[in-house]
Amino acid sequence: MPNTNMVLVVNAGSSSIKFSLYPAAAGGDARVDEAFGGGLIEGIGIQPQFKARIAGQTVEESWPQGRSLDHEHFYGFLLDWLAQTLPQAAIAAAGHRVVHGGTAFAAPTLVDGAVLAELERLVPLAPLHQPHNLAAIRALGARAPGIPQVACFDTAFHRSIPARDQLYGLPLSFAEEGLRRYGFHGLSYEFIAGALPTYDADAAAGRTIVAHLGNGASLCALQHGRSRACTMGFSTLDGLIMGTRCGNIDPGALIYLLREKGMDVAALEKLLYKESGLLGLSGLSADMRDLLASDKPEAGQAVEMFCDRVAQQVAALAAQLGGLDALVFTAGIGERSAPIRAAICRRLAWLGAELDDAANAAGGPRIGTAGSRIGLWIIPTDEESMIARQTRALLAGRRQPRAATRA
Repeated sequence: MPNTNMVLVVNAGSSSIKFSLYPAAAGGDARVDEAFGGGLIEGIGIQPQFKARIAGQTVEESWPQGRSLDHEHFYGFLLDWLAQTLPQAAIAAAGHRVVHGGTAFAAPTLVDGAVLAELERLVPLAPLHQPHNLAAIRALGARAPGIPQVACFDTAFHRSIPARDQLYGLPLSFAEEGLRRYGFHGLSYEFIAGALPTYDADAAAGRTIVAHLGNGASLCALQHGRSRACTMGFSTLDGLIMGTRCGNIDPGALIYLLREKGMDVAALEKLLYKESGLLGLSGLSADMRDLLASDKPEAGQAVEMFCDRVAQQVAALAAQLGGLDALVFTAGIGERSAPIRAAICRRLAWLGAELDDAANAAGGPRIGTAGSRIGLWIIPTDEESMIARQTRALLAGRRQPRAATRA
């Protein structure tokens, strides 16, 4: 390949590093939003495995089980591997998904010591995500300090939510300390908001609900392309039933579990984040595909509850918007599960949703009939390309960008 500057996009988890490579050049060429390649390092701390597809080639590698290799080791491995695989390419910048930006960060931000310290203060607000996002920034910075790193936030898109709708019914002093509704999946929703005009210009200029349905699931109400409300609030637990997360729950139930069942905070956190949702309800799996394929009554009940909650929350957000022009399905379940889309749309027939069964089975993108009073769409999301766009845009505005670092 010719000499090329690339943006490395990183989405780091507790045991995995997902990465993609995008051209660093901005401009009118649509190909800048197409990933040149990418891959995944998973099983960190257990049995690490590496899978990547770059320049049309698929590569796999694994390490012996039990080797004590940390994230920093694998960032070094990744940069070395990229340098060997793409000797004519250079990493111009790294863009990171950072789950929580609090109230201070409403836009992509170039990371320095002060920014990193401020983001560390938000760890208690997203204890299962934020530490790994920030560890990725530190590890990559230690291995390649010359690469500018940009934090792209899942909460930033929701800063347009009206101030009163960010509050809980608690004394205002708690809100001032940070206990408020933030909303998440913002990178996905921002991508959909940008793509929607090419599908449905009227809906993009009006009132749309986007259903980001995956292992993590939420809904976002868009008005004129801006976030008006999100079913996730203070944490990624709120709102819909998810793969292993509980969704809406009476706070009194949590008090009961602490007081009567003797749970401590760690046990309660594990229950709500990792043992509930579709997994807890079905006793079978957190994967919607497994539940749809099962004849176990509990699996069917979990699926019905998931669809019920989505429809209920769509109705609530439609009321908040004062009507609805379109419903968009995205993310893993939203994009790939025709039965789930059909079940949700049936529950919303009273709202004017009329599903075209053939179009739904074919995967859309338009899945509503000509007579449907609201537009029904499937629009694939692409959080990684949104991170690349935000990283390019921020660095393009810098007066003296740092030199690119060889991959």
